[in-house]
Amino acid sequence: MRGLVIKSTGSSYIVRMDDGTDAECRIKGNFRIRGIRSTNPVAVGDFVNVQRDNVRCTKEEGTKTFWITDVEPRRNYIIRRSTNLSKESHILASNIDQVALIVTVNHPVTSTTFIDRFLATCEAYRVRALLIFNKIDLLTEEELAQLAELRALYESIGYETVEMSAICIQPSDILPLLAGKVTLLSGNSGVGKSTLLNALFGREVTRTGKISDAHDKGMHTTTFSEMYFLEDGAVIDTPGIKGFGTIDFEREEVSHYFPEIFRISRDCRFGNCTHTNEPGCAVQEAIIKGSIAISRYESYLSLLGDCSESKYR
Repeated sequence: MRGLVIKSTGSSYIVRMDDGTDAECRIKGNFRIRGIRSTNPVAVGDFVNVQRDNVRCTKEEGTKTFWITDVEPRRNYIIRRSTNLSKESHILASNIDQVALIVTVNHPVTSTTFIDRFLATCEAYRVRALLIFNKIDLLTEEELAQLAELRALYESIGYETVEMSAICIQPSDILPLLAGKVTLLSGNSGVGKSTLLNALFGREVTRTGKISDAHDKGMHTTTFSEMYFLEDGAVIDTPGIKGFGTIDFEREEVSHYFPEIFRISRDCRFGNCTHTNEPGCAVQEAIIKGSIAISRYESYLSLLGDCSESKYR
């Protein structure tokens, strides 16, 4: 039997079968696929093969009778370094058409480093990225000016940006951006992913939480990944994440994932320029002239640091 993974709790998976029925499935303890060392070998968005086992299960395996036996090749996925095991990865979702990265200028602050790392991963795995700046109703005039600068920066690179307040949004404001697509919703904890999701459906489909008064940071409310179906399209909600460690990036390819750096790097004197201290570096000249934002270059350097194996030993 074949189906689509629509929910993952870590210990079990809900699979929507081709006939429209849902089945709770598990995987064997030694289940691994195609060489990806991941803390979650099966992810929401995967198409899988399922087998029903009528044989009595062992006590350790429980009473589940549906088992995922194989995962079909993925069209794409978004992956990050696992926070628990530095040399393993965690797949956020697979087979998606776009990522809607929810960010906030304040309450809580989303750093440009986090944004850039996420966008670089989208570039690496060829997934379209949409930046949604949320909670604009809470911003001061100074913060609104900062928001305008950030939108101008990312739009100049080529990314689509939207600003909104999820607590008063109308579904018609956001649904056209999601129509006909499988969209991954992601971002730091507390940026309003769950509030946005509830607004889209006009009811509470997932729990929302409050921002910590002590640290002005979000607290986890979503504890597992789940796909929700719209009339036209689907969205995948994922737990909020603090940092975004990249994995499997080659040092010489990092600049390819920063579109503006990659474009200008064609004018560098050396074809293998790392844009750090080489003579005749067009990227360094562009930074001096203001053609490349310093924040983006700093994010680029941080990703170069990720490529050092010693960092995770």
